[in-house]
Amino acid sequence: MSSTAAQAADHGPGAGHGPGTTGCDAAVPRTQGAGGPGTRGTARSGGAGRGAQDADRLWPVADHLDDILGKIRPLEPIELPLLEAQGCVLVEDVTVPVALPPFDNSSMDGYAVRTADVAAASEREPAVLTVIGDVAAGSGEPPAVGPGEAARIMTGAPLPPGAEAVVPVEWTDGGTGGGPATAMRAHSAAPEGATGRVRVHRPVAAGAHVRARGSDVGAGELALRAGTVLGPPQIALLAAIGRATVTVRPRPRVVVMSTGSELVPPGEALAPGRIHDSNSFQLTAAAREAGAIAYRAGAVADDAATLRAAVEDQLIRADAIVTSGGVSVGAYDVVKEALGGDVEFRKVAMQPGKPQGFGRIGPDRVPLLALPGNPVSAYVSFELFVRPVIRTLMGLPDVHRTTRRAVCAEAVTSSPRGRRQFLRGRYEPAAVPGEPGTVTPVGGAGSHLVAALAQANALIVVDEDTTAVAAGAEVDVVLLT
Repeated sequence: MSSTAAQAADHGPGAGHGPGTTGCDAAVPRTQGAGGPGTRGTARSGGAGRGAQDADRLWPVADHLDDILGKIRPLEPIELPLLEAQGCVLVEDVTVPVALPPFDNSSMDGYAVRTADVAAASEREPAVLTVIGDVAAGSGEPPAVGPGEAARIMTGAPLPPGAEAVVPVEWTDGGTGGGPATAMRAHSAAPEGATGRVRVHRPVAAGAHVRARGSDVGAGELALRAGTVLGPPQIALLAAIGRATVTVRPRPRVVVMSTGSELVPPGEALAPGRIHDSNSFQLTAAAREAGAIAYRAGAVADDAATLRAAVEDQLIRADAIVTSGGVSVGAYDVVKEALGGDVEFRKVAMQPGKPQGFGRIGPDRVPLLALPGNPVSAYVSFELFVRPVIRTLMGLPDVHRTTRRAVCAEAVTSSPRGRRQFLRGRYEPAAVPGEPGTVTPVGGAGSHLVAALAQANALIVVDEDTTAVAAGAEVDVVLLT
C-alpha cells in the first residue's frame, strides 16, 4: 500500500514451536526492536503513561502506522538449509561458483555426430554412421566420436569429444534399418541399439540441440540479489549451483488470538448468544499470505488474568502477537484491562477500525498489535498495520500493498468527515494500460459484513475531507491480491 492509502501454522496455546513447524522457523532466538539490528530494544511503547491528551487524540492513519514501524526492525539473519529458507528474504548477493550447465550437453535424445558426416544427409540418401556406444546422463567419461561415427546420446548427457551436434532420434532410423524412428528402444530390452549402424536423414549445424556450457549462467555471474524472496524457482537455482544453505532473514512467527467469551470454534454447535470464531482464522490466513509463519492460538474468554497468561505463554514462539477484540470502551473489553500497562490504546481516524492498540511486551519486547473485534474492522486493520509490520520484520524493501487509481462505478453517498473510510470493492483493471481501472463497492459500510468482504479484492479509500463520492469519480484503491 502506498503512503496515499496509508495516510500463520494453526496450533493451540503453549510454549515452544510446536509440531509441524517448517520454513525459516529455526529454533533459534529472533532479534528485532527499536535499538537497531540485533536488538529488541528496551523502550516501552508508552502505555498508560502517555497522559490524557494522547488518550483523547484522534490519530491519522499514517501517523499511527509510522509510529508502529518506527519501533520495528528486521529480524537478524540466519543460515538455513534450502527448503527451510523458502519464503525467506535473501540477505546476501549469491554468485555462481561454476558455470551452469557445467559442460556441453544434449538437449535431445538422439545421436552425437560430426557435422561434416551428415552435411549431405537426406531421406533418399541418408548418411550411414557407425554407432560406437551409448552416452547416458551421469554415465561418466563418454567415448570420442571420430569420422563416420556417432554416439547414441540421451538428454542431459555430456557431448562426447569430437562431436559437434546432436541429431534427434526422429531424424534417424534409430538403428533399425527401417524408416524414421519415433523413439529409442529401452537399453534393457534392446542393448544392441548402442552398436551397429544408424541412418541419418537430415543434416545439422554445429551446436544444434546442444546446451552449451554456461548458457544458463556463467561462473562468477550474479545469480540472486540480496532482498530476493526465495520461492521454488530461486530454490532450484541455488540447488543447481551447489548451494546447500543460504543466509536469510527468517519468516517472522506471528501468534494470532481472538478474545470473547461468545466465540465458539467452527464445527461446534452454537448455544444461544454464541458465534463462531472467524477472526483468528481470517487473521492467521492473512499473516501466512503476508509471509509469516502464523500460529492460531484460538479464542480467549473475557477474563483479564486468563488473557494475560495466554499472551505470556505465547511469547516464547512469537516475533509478533496479534489480538482481535476487547479494545473499545465496553465493560468487558479485557484486552485494555489485561495489557494496558504495555500497550497503548488509541483512536485512529479511520472507518472501520477506529480503536487500535500497539505496544511491546515481555522481556524481549515482542510487538503486540491489538485490533478491533468486528471481522471487517480486524481485516482492514491487519492490511493497514499488521501486514507492514510482518514485511518489515522480513526485511522487505516494500512493505505496502499496491495502490491504483480507479473510477468508482457507483456513488458513495456518505463518508464521515475527519475519518478515512475503507470500503470493500471489486476492482477491474483497465483494458488500456495506463488508464484507471474500475471499482464497484461491495456491500455496505458495516464492519460485520463478512459475506461482502469475501467478494472484495480491493479497498476503496475515501479520504478524511470527502463526505461523498459521485459515480464516475476517481478514487484510490488498495489491491488485496
